[in-house]
Amino acid sequence: MKRSEKAERIRVQLRELYPSPPIPLDHKDPYTLLVAVLLSAQCTDLRVNEVTPGLFARADNPADMAEVPVHEIRELIRPCGLSPTKAKNIQRLSEMLVELHDCEVPADFKLLEDLPGVGHKTASVVMAQSFGVPAFPVDTHIHRLGIRWGLTKGKNVEQTERDLKVLFPRDEWNWAHLAIIFFGREFCPARSHDLSECPICSWAASKKQKALEAGRMPKSRT
Repeated sequence: MKRSEKAERIRVQLRELYPSPPIPLDHKDPYTLLVAVLLSAQCTDLRVNEVTPGLFARADNPADMAEVPVHEIRELIRPCGLSPTKAKNIQRLSEMLVELHDCEVPADFKLLEDLPGVGHKTASVVMAQSFGVPAFPVDTHIHRLGIRWGLTKGKNVEQTERDLKVLFPRDEWNWAHLAIIFFGREFCPARSHDLSECPICSWAASKKQKALEAGRMPKSRT
């Protein structure tokens, strides 16, 4: 089966399962989404959603957050991990939004990626979910599923993003990104996963991939 045919079959299955998947991170505007996505690095969305109410009760806009001492931000977000770095980035990006963007989150990939702690994936989430700009944010989970399903041989998330953008219609990138995340959580975990029983892996994964994840063959050395 060609990759394009496989992607179309996957798209149909995902559309049936998740016609309108919600954004997993609680937020009320582009700024609170930006901060929430930054906090989600190496942290679960559930934990972020437990932490952000307290943080946003203290400050929920760039002007107010820029005035909160870094040590106070650090204590509020400590359960998310990497709190020293994340706290510095949250305060500094808030200052930059005040200084450079009139307290508004810019709807521009480059300007977003110029902010501290904001990489391409974070910028893509904000552009897609806050501004409706077609983007395909790829995290480690989507990267993993893309490989399992034979949609990419990408050695990194950047290559996987390029491959998935070719395979899925541009006007469905924002939806597909969320749908794949929800499918991974519900049906396709990283560990102890029987690919033969998965609604998609059972037919999309190659015999080689199934054997590899079942531990029946060594990983190739590259």
